Amino acid sequence: MSTRIHPSSSDAAGRARRRAAAAAAAAAKRERWPAVYTVWKRSSMGFQGTDGFCVYDDAGRLAFRVDNYSRRRKLCAGELLLMDGKGTPLLSLRPQLLSLHDRWNCYTATEDAAFDKKASSNSPAQQQVFTMSRCSALRSSSDNAEVHMSSSRAAGSAAAALPSSSSSLSCKHAQAVSAAPAPGYRVEGSFSRRSCKIRHGSDGREAAQITRKSAGVVSRPVAMLGDDVFSLVVQPGVDVTTVMAIVVVMDRICRRPYTPMVCSSQ
Repeated sequence: MSTRIHPSSSDAAGRARRRAAAAAAAAAKRERWPAVYTVWKRSSMGFQGTDGFCVYDDAGRLAFRVDNYSRRRKLCAGELLLMDGKGTPLLSLRPQLLSLHDRWNCYTATEDAAFDKKASSNSPAQQQVFTMSRCSALRSSSDNAEVHMSSSRAAGSAAAALPSSSSSLSCKHAQAVSAAPAPGYRVEGSFSRRSCKIRHGSDGREAAQITRKSAGVVSRPVAMLGDDVFSLVVQPGVDVTTVMAIVVVMDRICRRPYTPMVCSSQ
């Protein structure tokens, strides 16, 4: 008669220690090295005509998603919900109507937001995270934008909230007003061409960078992917959720039509 062998408690404790050590090593890596993500401009269900986002980390895991199946114009599509890979609501993004500078407001999302957006939009538990708008009212001039953090988040980002009376001012005009604080972040470059940087508004340090993504290895790229697939590199110490919300809003205010993914030879 054979004897059943059960794992000892010491083996289980050893596995737990190894998992804890791996998690600590991953956390230390995130603190020292930039986080690299691949952004795919398509809702997680992948239907033709969807206009959401799937964001994958460097290990291929789904990190963020925006499920948007509306075919209406981006400004008329209403609230967008940024979720983590498991579908937990993180941030709620809402356009401000009749805004010359395409202003968007970002709020914390509640658990009910994924099921009832109308109820979530009036929820007193939601707090404003930031407001974001173009620097220029001329949509064809540039893709530059500014992000003003709310007063509750200003301490962490060294920025205060922009007064509502100054929300419709251009970037140059806002900087000329002595009472207007510096923005939390600035978006510089061409988001439409997937070549831009997100900088800290206080000192201009790079917070994140958006570049086109190529197929193949880095040393020998085979082809450049279409604009609906691009790379997002976030520097250590920067809140990735806030950066991803900025990316989603940039996609809306740049107003580029949705096109399926294609490849083009270099």
